[in-house]
Amino acid sequence: MKKIKTLLVVLVFALLAISLAACTAPEVDTAAQDAAVKAAAEAQAKLEDMETKLAEAQAAAESASEDELAALEAELEAAQAAAEDAKAAAEAAAAEAAAMVNTEVDFVTWYQYDETNEDPASDERVGNEWLRNTIPQFNEEFDGQWNWINRFKPWDRLYQELVSAVIAGNHVPDLIEIGSGNLGLVVGNGAVQDMREWAEQQEWYASLDPSALASCTMPDGGLYCVPIVLRPSVVYVWADHYPNGFPDTPEEFVTEAERLKAEGVFAWTYFGSTAYGGNGTSRMVWTLISSFGGEYDDGEGNLYLTSPETIAAIEFLRMTVAEGYNPETVFAGGFVEEDSFKDASAAAIPTGLFGYRYINPLTAPDGTAYDKGSYEDMLDAIAAGDVILDHMFAPEGQVPGCNNDVNGFAIPVGAQNIDAAHDFINWVMTPEQSPAYVLGPGGGYPANKAMLETPELDQPFYHAAEVALEDSACSPWYGSLERREEAAEIIMNAVYKLIKEDPNADILTELTLAEEAYNAGN
Repeated sequence: MKKIKTLLVVLVFALLAISLAACTAPEVDTAAQDAAVKAAAEAQAKLEDMETKLAEAQAAAESASEDELAALEAELEAAQAAAEDAKAAAEAAAAEAAAMVNTEVDFVTWYQYDETNEDPASDERVGNEWLRNTIPQFNEEFDGQWNWINRFKPWDRLYQELVSAVIAGNHVPDLIEIGSGNLGLVVGNGAVQDMREWAEQQEWYASLDPSALASCTMPDGGLYCVPIVLRPSVVYVWADHYPNGFPDTPEEFVTEAERLKAEGVFAWTYFGSTAYGGNGTSRMVWTLISSFGGEYDDGEGNLYLTSPETIAAIEFLRMTVAEGYNPETVFAGGFVEEDSFKDASAAAIPTGLFGYRYINPLTAPDGTAYDKGSYEDMLDAIAAGDVILDHMFAPEGQVPGCNNDVNGFAIPVGAQNIDAAHDFINWVMTPEQSPAYVLGPGGGYPANKAMLETPELDQPFYHAAEVALEDSACSPWYGSLERREEAAEIIMNAVYKLIKEDPNADILTELTLAEEAYNAGN
C-alpha cells in the first residue's frame, strides 16, 4: 500500500508538470500558436485520462486484496512511465513553440530613396539600388533582432514632414538620412536628438573629420547628426573642351567662354533656378560668390549681401547670362541643366561632389559613351581622363570657394527603437559597409577618414577630388544664419531676379531689400 501511495504522489507531480508545460507556452506567431494549442490539447486529454485512472486506482486500493494490490502497482508503474512520456512530449512542444517566437522588432527609416522603384531613369536610382541591396543584408545580419523597413519620402518634403510628426506626437521613424544644411529646421523645431554622448563612445568617432563633426554640431554644442560623408562642391569639366583645365580667373573664363561659344559649346551649365525653396543658393551661386570673397552673413546671424565682393560676383554672373555662356535650362528647375553636360554641349558643371550619382549616362566630346546608366559612368570617365575635377576660378587675391555639406544620420525625437538606430549606424561605419554607402547615396568623401584606406575608395575619382579641393576654401553657405530655409529662398529669388528676370534692376537696391526681408525676423 505504501508503494502505491508513493506512485500516486509521483503521478500527481508528473501530471502537474505536463499541465504547466502545455499551458505556459510563450506568445508566438500563428504557426507556433497552432503548434502550442495542439500540444496543449493532447497533454490535457492525457491529463484528464490519467486523473480518472488515478481516482479509480485510489478507490480500488482501499479495499483490494494483496493480489489486486500487486496488479494495481503494476498498472500504476505503467501509468508512471506513460506520464513521463507525456511530460517529455509536452516539454518538447513548449520548447518548439518558444523557438518559433518572433522576437524581431521593426526598424523604420525615412529616406528619399525607394527600394521598390527599379526605374533606371529615376533621378534617385543610385540610392534606390543601395536600399535594395542593403536592406536584405542588414536584416540577415540582425535576423531575429531588427527588421529594417524603409518609408520613401520625397527629399523636398522629408524634413518638414518629420517636424510636423514630432509636433503632432505622431509616429516617427527610428532614423533619417539628413544633410547638414537641413539641421537648422529640424533642430530648431526640436525634431532630432543630441547624439554626442553616445557617438563619443564609439570606436569610429576618433576617425571622423573635424569639419564634418562641426557641420553636425549646433550652437548649443549638441551633435545632431552622425556625419557619414563630406560633400564639397567641385567643377566637373570635359577635358577636351578645356584642354588647359578649368580657368583660374574670371578673365580667363571669359576668354575660354568666347572660344567655346564660337564652337557652339556652352562654357558651363549649373542650377540657377528658384525651385525647391531656393536650393540654388547653396550650389554654384555660393561657389561663385565665395570665390569672389563674398558672403551671405555678417557672422552674427544677419543676412549680409551688399559687400563689394558679393556685388561684383553677381555682376559677373549677370554678364555671363547676357553673353549666352550657359544654356537656358539652368533656369528651368528639375535638374534638366545636367543634360547639357551629359551630352557635352556644355563644357563644365559646378555642382556638389555627389553629382556623379546623377549625371549619367555621358557622351564625351569625341563621342565616347559612358552608358552603364549608373554612378560608374562618371567614375569611368574620370578614370579615362575624359572628365577632370577642378575648383572654381577666383579674382586675383581671392581663394576659390565652395560649399561644404555633410550627409549623415539623425535620430528623431520620439523614435521607438534607438538601439536599432545605433546598431545601424555602427554597421554602416564598418569597412564592409561604409564604401558602398559613400560611393552610392553618400556621394562624397568619407567622413570616417579611416575608410579612405579601403580598396573600394582607393580610386582615381577620390584622388582627382583631393587635387581639386586642396586649393579651395570650402565652408557651409549659411554661416551664422539660423533660419536657413527662409534665407535660401530670399537669396535665390534676389539673384534670379538680377541675372534673369530683370537684368536691368539695380543690384545694390535688390540685395538691400533681401537683407531687410530676412533681418526683420531677427
